Amino acid sequence: MMKKIGITGQAGFVGNHLYTTLSLDDSVILVPFKRSFFSDIEQLENFVVQCDIIVHLAAMNRHEDANVIYNTNLELVTKLVNACTAQKVTPHIIFSSSSQEQKDNLYGKSKKEGKQNFMDWANQNGGTFTSLTIPNVFGPFGKPNYNSVVATFCYKVAHNEEASIINDGEVGLIYINELVQVFIDVIHQKAAVIEIGKNSHEVNIAPTSVKKVSEILGLLQGFKKNYMENGVFPSLEDPFEKALFNTFRCFVPENHYPVKYTKHTDDRGSFVEIARTQTGGQFSYSTTVPGITRGNHFHTRKAERFAVISGKALIQLRKIGTDKVIDYYLDGNEPAYVDMPIWHTHNIKNIGDKELITLFWINEPYDPEDADTYFENV
Repeated sequence: MMKKIGITGQAGFVGNHLYTTLSLDDSVILVPFKRSFFSDIEQLENFVVQCDIIVHLAAMNRHEDANVIYNTNLELVTKLVNACTAQKVTPHIIFSSSSQEQKDNLYGKSKKEGKQNFMDWANQNGGTFTSLTIPNVFGPFGKPNYNSVVATFCYKVAHNEEASIINDGEVGLIYINELVQVFIDVIHQKAAVIEIGKNSHEVNIAPTSVKKVSEILGLLQGFKKNYMENGVFPSLEDPFEKALFNTFRCFVPENHYPVKYTKHTDDRGSFVEIARTQTGGQFSYSTTVPGITRGNHFHTRKAERFAVISGKALIQLRKIGTDKVIDYYLDGNEPAYVDMPIWHTHNIKNIGDKELITLFWINEPYDPEDADTYFENV
């Protein structure tokens, strides 16, 4: 059965990610929501009657007057409850609460009292209510100086602004994709919940990473130096660092691109390094004019691949200390590759009458101080 889902605050940081992810789910019908609905009772009531599930994300997080935050957040809850009551509908309401609930501040108080108001509504009207207690969230498209310290640092580092640390404490974090998956699990009743009242449940979401503020800033500064300035992709094996890197990339200024490559050209053709990675090696390509041979060297530790994508080539290999030469003929009309074993000197020759284009991958970037490249003719 198709679920009709409405998201208050769908234009916000979490709401936008949840909305766009759910739009990929064929079992869901999304009911559009606008902030103006909270100022128009008729529109708000028309919204709630269409929904099987309402994810209530609309809230105020920052304001110079904490009382404005408190009053606004409670008012939004009250209006939503009143609309459901007036139309006698009982959608499943999923509420975005916060770990600030237990702290002595008006934002936390607004979340705690808002949750209680929803619980009372569910108890009195036979509705269903689930509260999600959410840690600090980070991810692409967060608003600097509003959503999270990560968004603020990403923006400042990417735009060459000074990022300062006021309190270098530990921060519990969850990546937006991980949080969205929790919401989806709750929507499809796959999440583990705790009963907190009649028809009311809670999901306490633990941080997936705990990092010091200085550690986060250090990683971002590394991305700036290695990725933005030198074009080197960082290690993407650690889930947090991959999530942080993908977040950072969304803050790279539009005018950073296109980034021009360095093209090395001589009588043989040209050579261009495409990309380096900290863990995945180096990618490059060459053009070679007819009759020219490249290479005639071997490696003792490097894994390397030659891929011919245009033109005709002869790739030759010979094991060091032997006389046997292995010939491989490749044609770009049927793109193919040959991997270079260690301790095998190798070369590639353009045997056609047109330009030869070859892609290269090697498992470690070239380092002139430790090249592991020894020249010997095949």
